[in-house]
Amino acid sequence: MKHLLSIIVLALFGFTNTNAYEKRDLLQHSASEEQIKQYLVMDQKWVPYPNYIDRQGWDELTGDNRNAIIKAGERFLDNAWTVVRASDYMEYERSGSRKAMEDPYNKNTQAFSALLMAELAEGKGRFVNDIVNGVFSLCEMTSWAESAHLASYQKTKRALPDHNENILDLKSGNLSQLLSWTYYFLHNEFDKVDPIISQRLHYELYRREINPYLERSDFWWMAFNYHPGIMVNNWNPWCNSNALLCFMLLENDRDRLAKAVYRTMTSVDQYLNYVKEDGGCEEGPSYWGHSPGKLYEYLSVLSMATGGKVSLFNQKMIRDMGEYMALSYVGNEWVVNFADASAKAGEVYTPLIFRYGVAVNSEVMKSMAVDRESKYPTKLQNNWLDLFRGLETLRFAPMMAKAKGNFQAPAFTWYPQTQFCYMRDKSAFLATKGGNNNESHNHNDVGTFTLYFDNMPILIDAGVGTYTRQTFSSERYSIWTMQSQYHNLPVINGIQQKFGAEYKASNVKATKSKDSFSADISTAYPEEAKVKSWVRSYKLDNDKLMVSDNFSLTQCKTPHRINFLSWGDIDISHSGEVRINVQGVKSKLKYDSKKFVASIEDINLTDVRLSKVWGPVIRRITLTAKTTDTAGEYRYIISKEK
Repeated sequence: MKHLLSIIVLALFGFTNTNAYEKRDLLQHSASEEQIKQYLVMDQKWVPYPNYIDRQGWDELTGDNRNAIIKAGERFLDNAWTVVRASDYMEYERSGSRKAMEDPYNKNTQAFSALLMAELAEGKGRFVNDIVNGVFSLCEMTSWAESAHLASYQKTKRALPDHNENILDLKSGNLSQLLSWTYYFLHNEFDKVDPIISQRLHYELYRREINPYLERSDFWWMAFNYHPGIMVNNWNPWCNSNALLCFMLLENDRDRLAKAVYRTMTSVDQYLNYVKEDGGCEEGPSYWGHSPGKLYEYLSVLSMATGGKVSLFNQKMIRDMGEYMALSYVGNEWVVNFADASAKAGEVYTPLIFRYGVAVNSEVMKSMAVDRESKYPTKLQNNWLDLFRGLETLRFAPMMAKAKGNFQAPAFTWYPQTQFCYMRDKSAFLATKGGNNNESHNHNDVGTFTLYFDNMPILIDAGVGTYTRQTFSSERYSIWTMQSQYHNLPVINGIQQKFGAEYKASNVKATKSKDSFSADISTAYPEEAKVKSWVRSYKLDNDKLMVSDNFSLTQCKTPHRINFLSWGDIDISHSGEVRINVQGVKSKLKYDSKKFVASIEDINLTDVRLSKVWGPVIRRITLTAKTTDTAGEYRYIISKEK
């Protein structure tokens, strides 16, 4: 009954179901398969980069980066290609480690991509022998997919590659895209050495990528058989972007190519039908580059491949999906990091934001990218596995260098479907969320928040550790970073929030005129929490954040615990306040000492993915109620010290 009432409340207040799927089919409405066949720019004439033999063109494209690209490739001359051993794959089953297989594989692909880019930049044939060695080394692998994905998607359900089946995953698609570019640029040079090189490469690309994509419909990320409950996340545009590039670089039969291109369109439409129309990326900024960012690149290739006749860049939804990244940038390399995203912007690729902004004519994106680039210049990448992204960065570099910045973030940003809300004050930035507990890369975090002063995170979301077998399994919520008790949320009657789409925020309200956000988070807790309502409210005013919990329970057996995560130096020795000092930015969390007693728990970060962001330790501040009240209101004020 409680969940039914929540749905009714959502309808009354005009909020969309957070799991809404809308059959927009934007791509299919933009062109039919027959029209695609007419529009296609054949024989790779759509490619915007110079041919291998066009030395002036490559000198212009690589510009000031030319020597650095060549020097990076020289490190891998006479490279000893690493064998990814059977035991490296099986280690995923034995210990849960993904890195045992991924590290040697990534070492090979990094070397190969560096050699390829060096040869394209120099054009003297000096790197060709090593590239050929790399081609054959990679072609001799049983599979280009990763051990974790093989274990999940092979029919054997084992991590060891099965030679009877080709799995299309993120890494196999990435490598297929890289090798398709290799074939496009160098197949004539290979033929001078021995035609069998190009023939082998062409054969393997069709066997591993082209044919499986056309013949199979059961890869989950394709979403051809979508039904409610299925998740369509960053895998869809990422894998489809890779596939589209492979087809456009290899296939020259118009009928077959049109069929393939239209097939990618029907698949990507499922992603566009699934994601929220407001543009919010529930996977977070770290995944934006491989979710909306990959969608942008897919749409870019599709536009080039059809001579500009098929484009969605005039769609508001597409622009909003791009601007999410600019608006989620806090400053000083910190970003809003709900779900599995990192709080640091290291994985946020500035040139991609700029190019996306150009495509959708967004001053927000372009100015944010230019401003960030001026303070934190993008380093020349040392891994060209995503060759299309790298080449586009080089192509747009002159335009970006001339562009102007002066990005001004809005004071209030609200995503009504994703239920993210951002507020900015003089020196404060607040990010809050409603949502549900079955979002992509989900944490059980309905109603949580992060708070920054002077672009420094004060109350934080820890993020996620290194991925292992446990991360994407039935054991996911045994990991502390996924649990609501390690977010800025209450533990009610000793009970945490629970995983599942039915565990969600209700009666969500965001008010721009009052700089406020509120949500009933009782619907994110299971029945055993005995909670009828728990309205968590936030109001930002004059660099002070006022947080309140207004609650009603049927029974209270255990004192409530209100948790806040922070880092730096924490002092709870003063009654009624917690003093926080993060790298010189000082603030206070004030609470009612008559109602609570404060305590601190150190959380040692042994995982490098977490410690590289926060250092060796973060701290959980817990306010434990002194009484077991079934109804009442708690208030907390967090302010920056002057």
